[in-house]
Amino acid sequence: MTLIAIIACEIAFWVAIVGGLTARYLLRRPRLGTAFLVAAPLVDLVLLALVAVDLLGGGTASWHHGLAAVYIGVSVAYGHRMVAWADVRFEHRFAGGPPPERLAGRRYTAQCWGDVARTTLAVLVAGGIVGGLVVLVGDPERTAELQGAVGVMGLVLGIDLLWAISYSIWPRKADASATGRAVG
Repeated sequence: MTLIAIIACEIAFWVAIVGGLTARYLLRRPRLGTAFLVAAPLVDLVLLALVAVDLLGGGTASWHHGLAAVYIGVSVAYGHRMVAWADVRFEHRFAGGPPPERLAGRRYTAQCWGDVARTTLAVLVAGGIVGGLVVLVGDPERTAELQGAVGVMGLVLGIDLLWAISYSIWPRKADASATGRAVG
């Protein structure tokens, strides 16, 4: 059930984002677009409630419950950036906005370090959710599986840190042919 809820919430998240951007740029209804975009974070609250209800109802935590914590952590930490990324592309494609910029050099390196901060936030949020669920359920045997989620996030944080260090040592070169193109 939890895996289905995660999939449904991921779909609902992107429906809210695409719906918001479509309303904003294609339908020229910015208020409706904002309403859709504001609904995206509410999806996380629904997922958190579903996970808590499942575990409080006697369910035993599985990797799905840990994945839900990770999903919510990533959504909290990266949600605004994902929306901004999509917004620039929609504005360029449908409203005559400027093309997305491809960062290079120090600016790209700074973005990488910002990602380390966001990933750290995602790990902290996921860890807080896992800890909260463990305390809420009050049965370490039923929630033992949740510990793996935090370990996975720690691994992802380590990789993100190495990525930022590598671009600090070897900055990304500007690609003259990519100027003005929609890249990454």
